[in-house]
Amino acid sequence: MFELGFTSFAETPPEPVGGRVIGHGERLRNVIEEIVTADRVGLDVYGLGEHHRIDMAASAPAITLAAAAARTERIRLSSAVIVLSSADPVRTFQDFATLDLISSGRAELLVGRGSFTESFPLFGYSLHDYDEIFAEKLDLLVKIRDAERVTWRGRFRPPLDDRAIYPRPQQDPLPIWVGVGGTPASIVRAARLGLPVALAIIGGDPARFAPLAELYRRTLEDAGYDPATLPLAVHGLGHIAETNDEAAEDVYASFVASMRRIGRERGWSPITREQFDQMRSPDGSLVLGDPQTVAAKIERWREILGVGRFMLHTAGAVPHHKALTSIELLGTEVSGIVRGSSD
Repeated sequence: MFELGFTSFAETPPEPVGGRVIGHGERLRNVIEEIVTADRVGLDVYGLGEHHRIDMAASAPAITLAAAAARTERIRLSSAVIVLSSADPVRTFQDFATLDLISSGRAELLVGRGSFTESFPLFGYSLHDYDEIFAEKLDLLVKIRDAERVTWRGRFRPPLDDRAIYPRPQQDPLPIWVGVGGTPASIVRAARLGLPVALAIIGGDPARFAPLAELYRRTLEDAGYDPATLPLAVHGLGHIAETNDEAAEDVYASFVASMRRIGRERGWSPITREQFDQMRSPDGSLVLGDPQTVAAKIERWREILGVGRFMLHTAGAVPHHKALTSIELLGTEVSGIVRGSSD
C-alpha cells in the first residue's frame, strides 16, 4: 500500500504578522500533538529532523518521538534526518533502538549528511571531511544494526574491538533509511548498502529527480538487491487547506520570509510571488492546495519517480491549528484519493 507521512523540524520562526516567536517547549508539545493527530487519522509515519538552530527546536528528535510513542498506537516514528556526520553511530543506534522498544517496534532511522552545517563545529568536526565522515559513520551504523558485537576501525571515531552494543531493537533489523538531496553519489552509496532512500525535493520540477530514482533501482540490481523489496520515498514542502487560495495564503508570507532568511546565509535571491505561484503549479515543487490538488500532485510524483511513500513538510510556518488541519486532510481526504488509485 502507498504510504503517507508528515515531517517537521519543529520550526520556531517569527510569525509574519506581529513577529511573535513561539517558545521551544510549546513548539515541541505541538509536535507531539501533531504526531497524535497523524496517528489518529491513519498516516503511516511522522518524521522529525535534527537541527541545532534557534529557529528549530528539534535538536534531539529521539526524545520527542519517544514522548509521542507513549501517546500513539500505530504510526511509525522516524528521524528526518539525523545528521549522522556529526553524530556518534553507537549512540544514534542506541537512541533509536530504545525508541523502537518503547514504541513496540515502530521506530525508523532516517540519516543524512545534513543541509545545515551548525552541528559540525558544535561537535568538533570539519566541513572539509563532509562526505568522508558520513560514509564512514554510515558503514559503522549498518554494522551495528547487523551484529550485536562489532569490531571496527575508521578515521573519525575511536575503534571498536569486539564491543557489544545494547539495547537491541524489537525490529530485526531496525529500519535505516538514507536521505538524499540530489547527489548521485549518495544514491549509489545507499543502494550498494541495500538501504531505502528518501529523496528531498525543495525546488524545481520533480521530474528532474527521475534519473536519480532510476539510478537507485539500477544500482540495487547491480548490487544483488531486489528493488521491489526496498522502498523509495519522496519528501516535499507544502500545505493542505480547504481551498487552493487558502492554502497559498496560509504559507506564503512565512515561506518567503524563511527562504529569505536562509537565502541570506546561502546567497539565494529572494523569492517573488510569481516564483511562489510557479512552485505551486502542477509541475512545481510545492505540494500545496486543497485535497484534490495535493492528491493530484502526489500521484504525479509517484508516477514520475516510482515512489512508495510520500512525506509532507509544511512550507514555512503556519499556526498550530492550521498544521493540524493539514495533517487531518492528508490522512482523511488525500489518503482516500491517493490510496484508492493505487489499489
